[in-house]
Amino acid sequence: MSRRFFGTDGIRGTVGEAPITPEFVLRLGHAAGRVLAREATGARPTVLIGKDTRVSGYMLEAALEAGFASAGVDTVLSGPLPTPAVAYLTRAQRLSAGVVISASHNPYPDNGIKFFSALGKKLADEVETQIEAELDKPLACVDSHGLGKARRLEDAAGRYIEFCKSTFPNSLDLRGLKLVVDCAHGAAYHVAPAVFHELGAEVVAIGAEPNGFNINDGVGAVHPEALVHAVREGGADLGIAVDGDADRLVLVDREGRRYDGDQLLYVIVRDRMRDGPVAGAVGTLMTNFALERRLAELNVPFARAKVGDRYVLEMLEQRGWSLGGEGSGHLLCLDRHTTGDGIVSSLQVLAAMRRAGKSLVQLTEDLPLMPQSLVNVRLANGFDWKRHEPLQAMLDQVQRELGGDGRVLIRPSGTEPLLRVMVEAGSAEAARQLARRLADCVPAA
Repeated sequence: MSRRFFGTDGIRGTVGEAPITPEFVLRLGHAAGRVLAREATGARPTVLIGKDTRVSGYMLEAALEAGFASAGVDTVLSGPLPTPAVAYLTRAQRLSAGVVISASHNPYPDNGIKFFSALGKKLADEVETQIEAELDKPLACVDSHGLGKARRLEDAAGRYIEFCKSTFPNSLDLRGLKLVVDCAHGAAYHVAPAVFHELGAEVVAIGAEPNGFNINDGVGAVHPEALVHAVREGGADLGIAVDGDADRLVLVDREGRRYDGDQLLYVIVRDRMRDGPVAGAVGTLMTNFALERRLAELNVPFARAKVGDRYVLEMLEQRGWSLGGEGSGHLLCLDRHTTGDGIVSSLQVLAAMRRAGKSLVQLTEDLPLMPQSLVNVRLANGFDWKRHEPLQAMLDQVQRELGGDGRVLIRPSGTEPLLRVMVEAGSAEAARQLARRLADCVPAA
């Protein structure tokens, strides 16, 4: 059964437009509650609800709470909290599930709903399918005796801060480091600065004054220019930016150089190798070819998943590996957390720097990333690019020209009528020219 509402990261859209309306979200809470109640044994199911700082979070939180209560499910409300914090607290509190109200890096008019299992992992596809099936049924409220109740989780932020600190080695600290921490005016505004400060760093917080309307607005991991400016202006050693729900990150050094997820994953893998062989690492179809080649030189197996941290996680679990991520900054360290976590991942990088006594530029100097060129081509209705002979002929020619010193990736967009053509090559100009040659083979829409 194909899913109508759930995408790769829950349900997301513009607030006030289907499906992100109070009516739908109430029905969603009821449907999810019925699935949980069906699986419950003994005690009444209890769900943790967290959110980011969007003004619409108040409305959607109330609708979700009502939906769960009508299905006989209790709720625990955490208030604004990073997505990975909800995953952690769901598991730590032995709750039935966790729900996050967030649209991650999107602007404030958008919002979304994503679920975590009792183990703090993203909900399995089959469970999301069961919830969608329940959405088709009439909303049938349980009797008054069976209605769910709601309560607040005291000191949810403090509990999560302590968890984050526990993922950093006890033998190390951050004393002597000046850090700029950009919270994107999002869910980590009252959490991230405290984590780094309590580990000993001097912290300058930016993007830490949410007003309901400014999440991701010119700040955070999707707009690192603000972080670069603040690091240079303040003479900081390093800058750390997370996005609106704090599950991804970007790092910037004192010279303003940015480090993406591929580079940071490499730093973490190399650091873990100090303790013994690393079983393997997972990237995506978009992961820079240089990382794959460098890991092969280090005898670390590497595999590519579909784009999306959900698919990276699935492949890691299938192979029994711990480390993976995307160039966008979604990093997974399953030996530290069950899901991607911008704060925890940045702590792993800082630990690697401390242990090696080196800067980020030194830790990544043996990983020169290959230039990439991405061209988006609008597709005509019904165009089958896999059967288009001119494009396939050009693809064969480009791959021959690249030999083993580059890579081509052609994939359709999952949300727009676009074909994404990406080429990696030894130089930026070669990558640009080869990508353009491939794109020009696609008939104009």
